[in-house]
Amino acid sequence: MRVFAQYLVSLVVSAIFAAPLAAQERRASHCIALAEAAPGIAYLHKASWQDPVPEHSVRIRYLSHASFLIQTEGGLNVVTDFTGFTGSADFIPDVVTMNHAHETHWTAHPDPAIPHVLEGWGAFGEGIRHHLDLGEMLIRNVPTDIRSAYSDGVEVAGNSIFVFEVAGLCIGHLGHLHHVPTPEQFAALGRLDVVMAAVDGGMTLALPEMVEVLNRLRSSVILPMHWFTDYSLERFLSQIGPEFDVVQDGAADITVSLRSLPDRPTIHVLRPSYLRKDE
Repeated sequence: MRVFAQYLVSLVVSAIFAAPLAAQERRASHCIALAEAAPGIAYLHKASWQDPVPEHSVRIRYLSHASFLIQTEGGLNVVTDFTGFTGSADFIPDVVTMNHAHETHWTAHPDPAIPHVLEGWGAFGEGIRHHLDLGEMLIRNVPTDIRSAYSDGVEVAGNSIFVFEVAGLCIGHLGHLHHVPTPEQFAALGRLDVVMAAVDGGMTLALPEMVEVLNRLRSSVILPMHWFTDYSLERFLSQIGPEFDVVQDGAADITVSLRSLPDRPTIHVLRPSYLRKDE
């Protein structure tokens, strides 16, 4: 009995001292598991990019073209498809991701002050793999092929779909996607709660194929990007189908949490806006 009592005491003490550490760990996401539908559709808008992010939430701001700023409760700042410019504000992100299918999705000269620069490609035809664990956020990638002037017109694994696991959410950026992902690639992506998708219908995927991808993903929130003009945006919206809700409120950002995900797939149109110091 004495040994058992001492064992119980050690468990209690361990739990007490472990609690503060656990509070700083990343909330587990369900990327590789089927997500249960979460009730409600509560979004927060028009927050300054310099404001704190609400508890258990992620703020996503559309900067331009295919660049988004992803901000976390703990203060992490990540920019997707980074071109070297985020606006007039003096701003250094913690992480940038890039793709080289087109020059407007990367820069050859990222600021050396950026702690983590993740290129979505490797040696020609070999691709690259990332698994960056920042505690609050895990960043990984799923390589896909892109069109090329070399090697029979294809660069194998030349693009990356980056996945950001944070606050219990799975957020995916499809990059400069040139083909419908294979079953193996869909499986590697898992269940994406939020997805940024190129909807230009030409330079990336044709619209019917992109609609096919979005129907397959069944993400709760779809953020269109790479749409150039309102005409091309409306062309995409006209083809997406009645099973998707559409929200257009003129905002540049959206704040999402696991509890606020809509119960129907929702296209949420953000208006691009670079970062300004006085905002």
